[in-house]
This record gives sequence, structure tokens and C-alpha cells, in this order.
Amino acid sequence: MKEFIYGRNPVYESLRAKRRDVFRLQVAEGVQEKGRLTEIVHLSQQRKIQVERVPRARLDKLSDSHQGVALEVSGYPYITLDDILENAQKRGEPLFVLILDTLQNPQNLGTLIRTGEAVGIHGVVIPTHRAAEITPAVVSASAGASEHMLIAQSNLVQAIADLKEAGAWVVGLDQNGDLVGASNDSPLQGALAVVVGSEGEGIRPLVKSKCDLLLRLPMRGQIESLNAAVAGSVVLYLAYLARHHS
Repeated sequence: MKEFIYGRNPVYESLRAKRRDVFRLQVAEGVQEKGRLTEIVHLSQQRKIQVERVPRARLDKLSDSHQGVALEVSGYPYITLDDILENAQKRGEPLFVLILDTLQNPQNLGTLIRTGEAVGIHGVVIPTHRAAEITPAVVSASAGASEHMLIAQSNLVQAIADLKEAGAWVVGLDQNGDLVGASNDSPLQGALAVVVGSEGEGIRPLVKSKCDLLLRLPMRGQIESLNAAVAGSVVLYLAYLARHHS
């Protein structure tokens, strides 16, 4: 399967990650080749990738945020949970994994992948069915972070069991959970899997029942809850701080 990644940062990170087969680079006619675009063209030429100058209207059919560049590539290279466990071992770090339970919105998925990459998680686990996959829209929303991230599609209940066996504490985000900071921060310091539920329904009951602990963020405003991507990002950073400053 082939697809087009678009936008300067996503295209640049895909070329840099070298995890996909690349077939050709398309650059809009008349666009100024400077900055990041210069680097993209240079990387493509180094790898003997065909560079085509095409009418901007052709790229407009892909997206309105293509920024004058698109890269034709193979489909997203999913890996296995074992690869994520091996990544943690190679880096000599306590396991740090993000589990996303049936997230539907590509923007939310991309945002969480971007945050996860920024705080150094070892991988992301998403369901095999009924959830957003890693599409070009997700790559764009992640600013290309998805191209560096190890992402596995798995049965989440089985994945949680395997992560527990590997020594991880599984923490789910739930509106009825304990408040973060109420003497329960210690699970964030060691081997950890953070579970974020879908935008409307949260974590599914069966997945929730497999979590070791449910947490919620303290709220002082009038709104009852945060967007899934925002809440997940906050907890990932709290875990990052707990792991590195404990």
C-alpha cells in the first residue's frame, strides 16, 4: 500500500527516520526552496529519490496543509509489543508505554504520539479494530513524531497482561479515579503503562478492569474534564518528571 505524507516537518521526519520505503517526492512549482524544504530536497537527492515539480493544485487534492511538499511512501510500519519491550531494554530504562483505547480523532492521536515522543516513551499500543490508525493525517498532527515512534496494534487486554508480566504498573485515566498527587504519584516513577480512553466513552470497562490504578487530574474550573489528548499529555509529563526527578 502506498500513501502520501504531506507537510514539511512530517516529510522531513519520515525521510530522517528511514522506516518506510520512499517512491518519490513532489514539490509545488514556484515554491521557494529554503529552510526545511531545502533539507528535504537534499535528503531526497542523497537517497536517489525521484523529485518531481508539480502544480500546486495537485497537492491541494491531498490536503490544504501540504506546505508545498508531499512524499509518496509505503504504509505505516507497525511493530510488535516485544519490539517495544526490547526498546526499553536497549535504552536501559524502566518501561514507559502509552496505551490508547479506541481513540477516534486523528488530531488527538497525533498529539499524544508527539507528546509521547517528546517525553521519551518506548512505544504506543493501539487496538486492532474500531480505532484511528496511523494515517497521513495522524502523521501531520504528530508533526512527524509518528515516524520515529514504535507503534503496535494489539488486543489491549492481552497487551496489558504482557506489560504487567514485564513489570509495568498500568495506570488508566478516568473521571472517577483517584486524584493525581493524592499520595499516589509513586506508580508514575517506575515501569509504567498509561491508558487513555476514547474521546466520548473513556476507557472501555474490560480494559479499565485490568488497570492497577485509575487516576484523574485535579480540576478547579467549570469544565468537568479535559480533552483526551490534553489529559493524556499532562499525565505523560507528570510521569516524565516523576521518573527523572524522583
